Amino acid sequence: MADAFYTTDPANPSRFVSTELTRGPWSPDAQHAGPPSALLGHAIERCEPRAGFQVGRVAVEILGPVPLEPLTVQTRVARPGRSVELIEATLSTDRGPVMRANAWRFKLAEPELELPEQFLPTGARPGPDQAVPSHFPSTQPIGFHTGIDYRFVSGSFADPGPAICWIRLKYPIVAGTTPSPLERTLAAADSGNGVSRVLDWNRYLFINTDLTVTLHRQPVGEWVCLDAATYPQPHGIGLAESALFDEKGPLGRSTQTLFLGPR
Repeated sequence: MADAFYTTDPANPSRFVSTELTRGPWSPDAQHAGPPSALLGHAIERCEPRAGFQVGRVAVEILGPVPLEPLTVQTRVARPGRSVELIEATLSTDRGPVMRANAWRFKLAEPELELPEQFLPTGARPGPDQAVPSHFPSTQPIGFHTGIDYRFVSGSFADPGPAICWIRLKYPIVAGTTPSPLERTLAAADSGNGVSRVLDWNRYLFINTDLTVTLHRQPVGEWVCLDAATYPQPHGIGLAESALFDEKGPLGRSTQTLFLGPR
């Protein structure tokens, strides 16, 4: 089995070879959206990097199934700025784009701002050492579900409804690199609709068309926690949202718009 979700093409540093660890739950030939979202984050952080800046929001549009094929990433600074800038990234196969992302990168305050403590985000969830290890019920022997650890504080893959789940990458997103906090968060956040699913896996599809992650700080450590809930509607559109945490406390939020339909 591969030891990373992607390897770099030696002939082209912007081209990445997808491994079996990227495989998703809906088709043996399509990727889970977590790894390519994290790959976009990997590229965004390397786009004209600036000291003292940090990504605060990433919005990913999923243009269609991402095949288990080589992927090319293109990035550019679409809106430069002294304090805030917008970065655009596109992920493509040889047949065209499959994902796009916009990211806002912010200049960090130096010195840090003096803020009233009562308005700072607080609270925590029981840590991963207090959670129950779980395995995603996939029919595929190798895929995204074998490349990460799931630990549930509440809920489970077998029990529909809201859930609190810790997620940790077992392997780097790109071979030879250490996953950044942004990469770990993007990879985990795309599982919000899975850990909090409310529909029967065998009867329904609930595929997200996008992923938006807003971070008011970067996560610390390997684990990212999703306090997730899914809201389906009979007309076929749903929403999954997650409050994001690490072991120190709140990080931000993520949302996914869902297409709902029968299998």
